[in-house]
This record gives sequence, C-alpha cells and structure tokens, in this order.
Amino acid sequence: MAHGFVRHRKSGCENRTRVSASTRLKDNHYPNPDALTPEPTAGWTKIRYYVKNHRQLSSQLETNIPKGAFKGATLDVLFQGEGLEKLDDATRDRVLDFTQDFLDCSCDNNPYCGCPERKFMTYLLELRAEGLGPDAIVDVMTDDYMVYAYSGDILSFLDNAVRTLEAAEGLARVDGADEKHDEIRQAKRNLER
Repeated sequence: MAHGFVRHRKSGCENRTRVSASTRLKDNHYPNPDALTPEPTAGWTKIRYYVKNHRQLSSQLETNIPKGAFKGATLDVLFQGEGLEKLDDATRDRVLDFTQDFLDCSCDNNPYCGCPERKFMTYLLELRAEGLGPDAIVDVMTDDYMVYAYSGDILSFLDNAVRTLEAAEGLARVDGADEKHDEIRQAKRNLER
C-alpha cells in the first residue's frame, strides 16, 4: 500500500482491437471509458518506464538487465523468475507484485503480447481517476512496483487520453448514443480533475 492507495490487481488478459471511427458509427461501438487502454505502440502512448535502482537489482540477481521496465531482457528475468530468491525481501515483494499484476495473461507470446504495457496504462488511468496528479502517480508507481517515469511523460499520456475520450464523446453525440455519450463524458471528467 502506498500513500493510502491499494495496488490495482489485474487478472487475465484483455486483447483489445482498434476500431475505426466509421465502424464505431456503423456498429455503435465506442471505447469503454472504464478500460481505456490504447495500444502500447501508438506514438502518443510512448512513456518510458524505468526500473528504480536497476543496478542494485542487477547486482542482486547477478545478471545485467536493462533500465527499461518493459524491455525484453527485463521481462524475461521477471517472467522466468530465476534468481528472485537472491533479492532482499522488500525488492522481491515489489518484483513479484509487478509480475502478478502485469505479466499474468494467457496469451501465447506472453510477456511480449503487449498486455503488460496495456495493463500498466490502465493502472495509470485508474490512479488519475482517483485524483492523483502526474507527480503523485510517479510516486505511487515507484512505491508499488519500483518503476518510475518522468511526470511530463505521464502528463502527456493523460492529456492524450482525455483527447481520445473527447473524440469518442463527439462520435457518440453525433450518433445519438446519449447513454454512451454521458458515460464517456463522465470518464473524461474523472481524468480531467
């Protein structure tokens, strides 16, 4: 628990597909504002996540790992779990929490399926919906998982999430989907606080 907030546990994998605006209008399919998780490869979602004290972690594991939290070698070490018994208790708990919360999915190519990044983006959006600002989000994610990012990157990500919801809100309004319009507007307000 960090700053009075409980970690957000995620289970299972939710592979999401991108839906074009014309398909949304035709099929009345709009983004679910409660699960707004853009593709991790989209340009505006590029947040660089770093492992805090990665040199200390590398030393304890007796192997080199990159500083990037979602780099292939880092995910390999976490997913395979080899050597985690070498970590001190506090570090091991955080690494295991990260693994359970973000690397747990049923995809064939787990952990390279993109689910860990999408789950982490959902975690960031949930922290924002709780009223945390970019600096506080960085503090909480660092306390919860020993992962950090620059608050400016978090702010840019959140701003783009709001813009995405604005676009979906407009589509719902044009299509006459009043209930979905209101739901999306409320999700946008939660992020704008």
